[in-house]
Amino acid sequence: MDLPQQVIDLGDLTLRRFDGEADLPEFFRVIEESLEHLRPWMPWVAEHSLAKTTEFLAGCPEQWASGEGFTYAIVLDGAIVGACSLFRSDGTPDDGREIGYWLHPAATRRGVATRAARALVDQAFRLPGVDWVEIVHDPANHASAAVPARLGFTEHLRRPAEALAPAETGEEQVWRLTYRQFFAHHRGVTAEPRLGVPETR
Repeated sequence: MDLPQQVIDLGDLTLRRFDGEADLPEFFRVIEESLEHLRPWMPWVAEHSLAKTTEFLAGCPEQWASGEGFTYAIVLDGAIVGACSLFRSDGTPDDGREIGYWLHPAATRRGVATRAARALVDQAFRLPGVDWVEIVHDPANHASAAVPARLGFTEHLRRPAEALAPAETGEEQVWRLTYRQFFAHHRGVTAEPRLGVPETR
């Protein structure tokens, strides 16, 4: 199975696989310090605990091995400041992936989420047969919306969704970027046809 890089070096910013128990104390502290910042948009914050964080980290290796989800610590200047993931949500076809991300409030408004998402898009399109990537968020979450807009995503659709976090509106905004759009936006060249990817996209 082809897998993405375990460590993505972006200079002062690094995305790396979580190291289970070794990362638990620092990662838990970062979540604790970010709770009020994340609470409006992240339903899992309502059930946050040391046990839940431990369980999350323990499950990452299995998700990685199965190819269902690749979760990275976002490390800025040597310190964990958040997390991001490249994954298949329920019902996602084989040719698509989704990207998610969150940051400690002290790391926001510095382009960190955009750089992390850009790196994950690049990793997604290195996986065999992956032809599109989506970013999904509540339309009222304008900070999240800025990331796909900067990266050349286009709004794909809006759909009803259960409002599980305090600020959610009951709708999801779905942004999509195709392999060809990615090359046009970031590489300035025409993408080469890919094995197993229909020419109609």
